[in-house]
Amino acid sequence: MSPPTPDAVPQPGGAALELLVHGVGGATPQDMLGDPRTVRITGDATAAVYRRTDDADAEHRPYCDGDREGPIPEAYCWSNLTSGNGARALWLLLLPFMVVNLAHWMRPATTGRPRTLRLYGTLVRLVALSLTVLFTAAACEVALDLTAWQCAGSARCSRDSSWIGFLSAANGGWWSQPGRRLSLAALLPAALVGLLWYLSNRTWSAYEAQRPPSVTTMPPGRPGLAQSEDPEGGGNGDGYLTAGNGEGPAATGNTVRPALGRPGFWYGRRLVARLRAAHTAAGFLVIAAAVTGAAARHDRSAGVRGLEAAGWAMEAVLVLAGVFVVAVVFRRGRSENVLDNRIDRAVVRWLPCASLVLLAVAMVYASWSRPGWASQGTLPGEVAFRVIALAQGALVVVLAVAAQLLHLRVRHGRTAMRGLGGPAVALLACALGGVMTGGVAQRVADWLDGSGTPGEGEGAIPGPPVLLSWQASVIPVLLLLLLVPLCVLGVRTWRTARALGDRVEQDYPGERPDEVRTRRIAGTRARADLTDAAPALLGILCFATLLLGAGAVAGAWVSAEVPGEAFDRAHPVVEAAADVAQALGSWLIGLGFVLFVTWGRRAYRDASARRTIGILWDVGTFWPRAAHPFAPPCYAERAVPDLTWRMASWTSATGGRLVISGHSQGSVLAAAAVWQLPSATRRRVALLTYGSPLERLYARWFPAYFGAAQLRGLHRDLHCWRNLWRHTDPIGGPVRLPAEDGKPEVDREALKDPVVYGRTDTHPLPEPVLGHSDYQADPAFAEERRALLERLPPALPRQRDDTAPVQGSSGRSSG
Repeated sequence: MSPPTPDAVPQPGGAALELLVHGVGGATPQDMLGDPRTVRITGDATAAVYRRTDDADAEHRPYCDGDREGPIPEAYCWSNLTSGNGARALWLLLLPFMVVNLAHWMRPATTGRPRTLRLYGTLVRLVALSLTVLFTAAACEVALDLTAWQCAGSARCSRDSSWIGFLSAANGGWWSQPGRRLSLAALLPAALVGLLWYLSNRTWSAYEAQRPPSVTTMPPGRPGLAQSEDPEGGGNGDGYLTAGNGEGPAATGNTVRPALGRPGFWYGRRLVARLRAAHTAAGFLVIAAAVTGAAARHDRSAGVRGLEAAGWAMEAVLVLAGVFVVAVVFRRGRSENVLDNRIDRAVVRWLPCASLVLLAVAMVYASWSRPGWASQGTLPGEVAFRVIALAQGALVVVLAVAAQLLHLRVRHGRTAMRGLGGPAVALLACALGGVMTGGVAQRVADWLDGSGTPGEGEGAIPGPPVLLSWQASVIPVLLLLLLVPLCVLGVRTWRTARALGDRVEQDYPGERPDEVRTRRIAGTRARADLTDAAPALLGILCFATLLLGAGAVAGAWVSAEVPGEAFDRAHPVVEAAADVAQALGSWLIGLGFVLFVTWGRRAYRDASARRTIGILWDVGTFWPRAAHPFAPPCYAERAVPDLTWRMASWTSATGGRLVISGHSQGSVLAAAAVWQLPSATRRRVALLTYGSPLERLYARWFPAYFGAAQLRGLHRDLHCWRNLWRHTDPIGGPVRLPAEDGKPEVDREALKDPVVYGRTDTHPLPEPVLGHSDYQADPAFAEERRALLERLPPALPRQRDDTAPVQGSSGRSSG
């Protein structure tokens, strides 16, 4: 047990609360509290605080003043924020948007260089905008090019696809003109953009619209509790404030405030609204450009002066509107120093409406009668996809340069990928978006083309842009390249497991060695260490992806043919390799598309599958939407204010001691909530983390927010903090904070896992290797919790108020 701090006075009396926060995958309040009978104290069906039924008003009963053993347990359940209902399956469509949003938060920790910081944030937002353009362009490729232009313009394809017979040029109906077909087909990608806008707006209202507790709304404090702080700064953390757009250093007086402790950090309403308007407008403008471009190209060759002038005017207006959208994305980042509740109404209201009007005008222009117009070949989607790919590659390279400049100024030895984690994740988002969009386009082309192979000339339609075939063809090459580091990791893990055998047996002195048992424990430890190899593996993956992606763009640009045709006259070995890569890539991308749809459908119907997918959202949607407004919603913008308010209100009402106890991702939520507390309240709160990824994952991948300096600042601000971890845990680990200022080091020595090696009188059956789960079953958990309560200051005298309602109890039973 850790020694108490010098100013701690162990007190047996006074109310004490343990606020439990579960980790990824979710948990029921019954499991967390160990009692089938629970009552909801506060909250709703999405996220709530629960207690045992017998403890509903425990702090107001006399036995709390001395007879109770241990604190009152209370469980905060937030799993429904990420896996509550079947609509969460739609979030799979937003996966690339979620990944690129992470890149914003993965910038290196630094001091100074405000312009480089602003450039980093701007570049990530531009990469995110390119993903919206890519998704909309892919929808246009499917609906406008493959269906309305190619298939409806081909008598053979439209005959085989009777469902588009009314669009067929061979039927000669009103819809047979290409412009009218394109205008009708444009409704599909427009509906997709509208759906993305709706999901973003709806999830904001449901999850992120909860305003964080501000200084003025905190519970009225008693002496020494929850006193007001300067909303512009304050605190003594080691982070730094941001000036203006939230991406540069600033100070208030002689102190700085940690990033996650800023009043507006968990409330990004203004930025999300601006980005949502800009991305929605960008989507509509891409559709309008696709419709207008086809009609204008015909009018310039047909020589009809009036329509030609209208086409030039439309294209000029669309270019100006696109520049304005980029300027909106470029101009403003996050504002976190204050709770910014303003809305840029002119941009938010008029930009999407203006772009929608332009789309309607483009549809009218394209629908104008042009009797001699016939659809031949393909729409100019090839050029569009090449430009998008080149723009994304250039943005990622410049982003990597900016990240290196930031990292080299203040180097941190444990920062993942030496500061290049953000650019790597941004590149991964672009690759993921390309695979998803290319897979949809190729599957639709295969379906419309029947037995033909798209791009090889023998089918009913020319097929999708050849760049998509080149991108699919590099997937088998990429997988082949990844086999080498994966094999190296496998061999290294096997050798590590063999070397750990002696150490495992030394951890259990006096036990009779068992080779099978030792090998199993050592293997679990070795596999848990694979988490630390993720940066190297991701670096190899991203470098190979960048090179192969550049090669795919170059090959498509130079040859203008699919790989099988481009290498038709090459050496037989090269030709065979190109054919295999093209066929295998097409099969893999099709398989991925099928698995993606199957997974989403299963998640929509099956709650257990939805919880599995929810684990992905638990990790990926912790951060606010700062780069892409269509990313899945940030559950922490609801959960962190919930926890902050609960801790502040309970300590203010009771004057008692509080231990917030977080497992896995719950420890990250707990730390973020503690950062938001006023300093006086924070001194009455102890933090107990276990299976925590705070240092192992968050400090390494998000060093500007959870780096060593920020965690040291949290250690100083808290009265006491203790962390439990195991060598067998693949997620949690030590936080590596030494003793300082009279406070003991945060980490307890690694817990034994399993608790006992073999059979004993107290453990007659073999104990399992727990890894990341069941930390509370270890005797060390109760021991450390008791020590934390003893080190907290004694409870303040309760101020009785007979007119006040019972604290927090709603009387609604859920068990």
